[in-house]
Amino acid sequence: MHDGRVAVVTGAGSGIGRAVARALASDGYRVALAGRREEALRETAAGGAEGTTLVVPTDVTDPEAVSALFEAVVAEWGRVDVLFNNAGTFGPTGAIDTVSVEEWRHTVDVNLTGMFLCAREAVRVMKKQDPRGGKIINNGSIAATTPRPESVAYSATKHAVTGLTKSILLDCRRFDIGCGQIDIGNAATEMTAGFAEGAKQADGSIRPEPSFDVAHVADAVRYMAALPPEANVFSLTVTATGMPFVGRG
Repeated sequence: MHDGRVAVVTGAGSGIGRAVARALASDGYRVALAGRREEALRETAAGGAEGTTLVVPTDVTDPEAVSALFEAVVAEWGRVDVLFNNAGTFGPTGAIDTVSVEEWRHTVDVNLTGMFLCAREAVRVMKKQDPRGGKIINNGSIAATTPRPESVAYSATKHAVTGLTKSILLDCRRFDIGCGQIDIGNAATEMTAGFAEGAKQADGSIRPEPSFDVAHVADAVRYMAALPPEANVFSLTVTATGMPFVGRG
């Protein structure tokens, strides 16, 4: 149990964010739920014990909103022990010459700048709190190393998340702040539901892809979050066993 520890989960209104938020709450964390849709965040919080969750509607691309999120958490609970930096979007589908600048910028804003803003605020809190330190867990993707066809904006941002993860760990480890990245291949959520019908492969074919229960992602994040300051999972990849990832391309 981790009674007294505080976690912030972005993109907590659905999918992986919802599963991780509920899992951390069941482990005794007090969990701040961040996302754009207040109603969805309240659905995530439903059923939890009184005082264990804090709903904070947040646009992670807005620096002022992100600052307000962490100010609200510190005002409520005094500290931040874990940030699960999860909010993201698939972005546009298509070859690079079909992607508009607006689509590109929106994907970068959500998937990269949003993670930067949340990590920046978390680090500021973790440096000053007593005891200091904490864990930042960035939700990457297997696209961080092996892109899908026609996913230039998504893949570029997920590659960049790996650089962000390395930089946070390098710059912040002396403050007892660990940072790691979880890369996931087809956890069963609303965002991946269409893959069962078929997803475009590197050879141009369309093939169904397997998925796995999102609860296993939550279990992995729980493990990463629970490690003491002297231990850190830098990189963890979880995929469906039959996922066309190893050897893709």
